[in-house]
Amino acid sequence: MARMRVFYGNWQMECCGTPFAVGDEVAWMLVPYAEEERRENAGYGAEAEVENHAAPEQETLGRVHAVELVHQEYLVHTDPRPRELLDRARHPDTEAGGVVLLPSPYRMEQVPGAWTREPVDACPRWFGSEEPGRGPGPRRVRRTEGALVTLDVTGVRYTVAEVPGATPDEPGDRR
Repeated sequence: MARMRVFYGNWQMECCGTPFAVGDEVAWMLVPYAEEERRENAGYGAEAEVENHAAPEQETLGRVHAVELVHQEYLVHTDPRPRELLDRARHPDTEAGGVVLLPSPYRMEQVPGAWTREPVDACPRWFGSEEPGRGPGPRRVRRTEGALVTLDVTGVRYTVAEVPGATPDEPGDRR
């Protein structure tokens, strides 16, 4: 049985993912990282990433062997001008009824190499992160970027278009 490391990004899970746990059987659409991306730490050591939107024409089947949440540190710079505008827009005396569009008062820079992995039994549906805070900064915050999954690959399930003779009700299964 082949084993691979897969990165499941926080936004992929929060948008349209299904939480999973160690021992679960999964079928994921994976996009492999290019060799250059892997050298640049893409996916925090993963070989591929889960893609729920513009997916390939096959699903990788497997059993979840291990799950680690990936936490990344960011350096946050706060611009006080948009922060003041945001405070004024939220003030109780502000006239209600209209939409107020304001720029973000925060600029976040990923701190290279400042990431950690936390072993867990299951991947959450929603990922937490530290709030940037109100002070002028700069300061560091930690955000959960997603889950690094060790997957025991058991097979590949192709879409109907790829399997000769398959019907829409019976997608092909090649193991």
